[in-house]
Amino acid sequence: MAGHIVIKEAENSLDHDGLRSLISIDGCGAVVSFLGITRGYDGDEPVIRLEFDAWKDQLASVLNELAEQAINLFSLHSVAMAHRTGDVGPTEPIVSIHVASPHRKEAFEGCSWLIDELKRQAPLWKKEVKPSGETWKAGLG
Repeated sequence: MAGHIVIKEAENSLDHDGLRSLISIDGCGAVVSFLGITRGYDGDEPVIRLEFDAWKDQLASVLNELAEQAINLFSLHSVAMAHRTGDVGPTEPIVSIHVASPHRKEAFEGCSWLIDELKRQAPLWKKEVKPSGETWKAGLG
């Protein structure tokens, strides 16, 4: 049985709670959510912002494929995901993932797997902007 999937593009803002309201929870006993935010410091140096660039023609399809895999691997009922592109300031949301499952163990495992695989596979690139300069970061850290 195919699960319910919601993938949102988040170019200028990301509504974590709004995304959560879009998943199907019928018959579920658990919803696990992950919200990744921009850290305000890298060591002792302030972070002004992160800049995310994406292969936009592929981003939604990669996220959808990851959601389908997670549903099959962890018997999830539904998945919703969104990732920001553009400039993201300190404490602002970068990535939001919600999973619903009949059982909590699978919900936690599925959500954890999704963020790890998103960081590994999604066609996204991150530049960190600090007072000392700009640095492209490997992976999505």
